[in-house]
Amino acid sequence: MFKHQHPYKPFIPKNTTKLIVGTLPPPRFTIGKLKPEDVNFCYGSSDGQLWKILDELFQLNLKYETTDEAIHQRKQFLIDRNIGICDIVESAEREKIDASDLGMQNVVFRDLIGYLKVYPKVETLLFTGGNSKNGPEYFFRKHLKEYNLKLELVSKEVPRIHQFELFNSERIIKTVSLTAPSGAANRAVGSMPLYKQLKQKNPEFNTLDFRMMQYREFF
Repeated sequence: MFKHQHPYKPFIPKNTTKLIVGTLPPPRFTIGKLKPEDVNFCYGSSDGQLWKILDELFQLNLKYETTDEAIHQRKQFLIDRNIGICDIVESAEREKIDASDLGMQNVVFRDLIGYLKVYPKVETLLFTGGNSKNGPEYFFRKHLKEYNLKLELVSKEVPRIHQFELFNSERIIKTVSLTAPSGAANRAVGSMPLYKQLKQKNPEFNTLDFRMMQYREFF
């Protein structure tokens, strides 16, 4: 059984208002066997699309390589935009060493509610995936039960928006379940009515364009 330990501590600048919440990076980040085009930082997988989307949206001219400069570029962007990253999973076990969410067993959560207490300016959680089994929203719902809290639906349109009350209604936190920035989610994107509609209008419209359109509103 492989222990898939999250290789990065949460990155939360002191003025953070939005937190990106995912699960775990691919196992190669835990064992330190990165590809040359990987970045040794959160969402640094060359197979992922989060930084590619943000790069395009904000014209960041990011480097995609295993260098300190590439890490610094990403950290500086997050600091400048008051965005933090705190994935919900601290560790999990896997029988097969791959990056699939469904393969995670004996999952240990990070105390995300505890981090919200420490960082009072956070008002939005941006899930990099929805409520499918072992996705970030799915795990966060389980985490909320530990505090006798639950999500309330605000909008069922994709991306779904929820909210929950913290500290006896003193603070309302919004959650947004973004379409996952991974190639594995492309099939789900392709089946969405809105995507089909936009694709019909513009045959060159693709799944990356769809995510950029969605992410622009929340970043």
